[in-house]
Amino acid sequence: MARRRRARRPWYRTRAYRLTRTLVMSVCLVVGGVWWAGEDEPTDATANPAQVPVAADGNGSGDARGTKSHRAEGEGDGRGAKSHRADADGRGGANPLRPAPTRPVRPARPKPPPRPLPRSPAASLAIPYFGLEAPVMGLGLDRQRRLTAPPVDDPKLVGWYEGGPTPGEPGTAVAVGHLDTRTGPAVFAAIGQLRPGRLVEARRADGRTAVYTVDAVKTYEKAHFPNKEVYGDRGRPELRLITCGGTYDRKKGYASNVVVFAHLTETRGRARGT
Repeated sequence: MARRRRARRPWYRTRAYRLTRTLVMSVCLVVGGVWWAGEDEPTDATANPAQVPVAADGNGSGDARGTKSHRAEGEGDGRGAKSHRADADGRGGANPLRPAPTRPVRPARPKPPPRPLPRSPAASLAIPYFGLEAPVMGLGLDRQRRLTAPPVDDPKLVGWYEGGPTPGEPGTAVAVGHLDTRTGPAVFAAIGQLRPGRLVEARRADGRTAVYTVDAVKTYEKAHFPNKEVYGDRGRPELRLITCGGTYDRKKGYASNVVVFAHLTETRGRARGT
């Protein structure tokens, strides 16, 4: 009896076809699931409410305007932010997006003015902006009761009026210096370039330092010099730096004066022996 030949299976019933079909269906299910999950995720604009700018006008209306623009962005995908909020809280009602509460920023307290210092003569004067540091000598008044000037043969010397306040004392202190001499620039050659906010440091004989902050720099003609404005008491420790300025005449000298206005803002160091 002849052996019966076994019939060959169709291709769609082979093991290879079934494995391939199972693999393809698994990949399709995974891709479809990822796509479906991505459709339910919120857009970038609504993913994190803290990143959505909310305008505020100080009366509570900022949240309303913020959610209105938020809804307008959500309407582009056919669902809107309203339905997104309903899905989030499960009730279908509104759930306003509010920024996290923040503490109010308190304005910085103004720094109290420094206490005036007792009397002690000036020893040196420094202007850090110029890298200037110069010794100080005492000055008085001449027979016409005009303030004298430091000697011309020492152009790097600053004169401090001894009849007025010492550094850091209440009242308006006065220091003068030459603009230039026949040999070149002098100690106050550049003070006309000072601007408000620059510092002037006056070291005292007792070891302390009075620090003044520049308020203004002005130029006055000598023929119309405002004594009261320059030398008048302002009710706090102040300093005036004075030198020559304006046009120069060989016979009459300079026609104007440059005046730096400054007030005491800090004191440094301790008096010797304390």
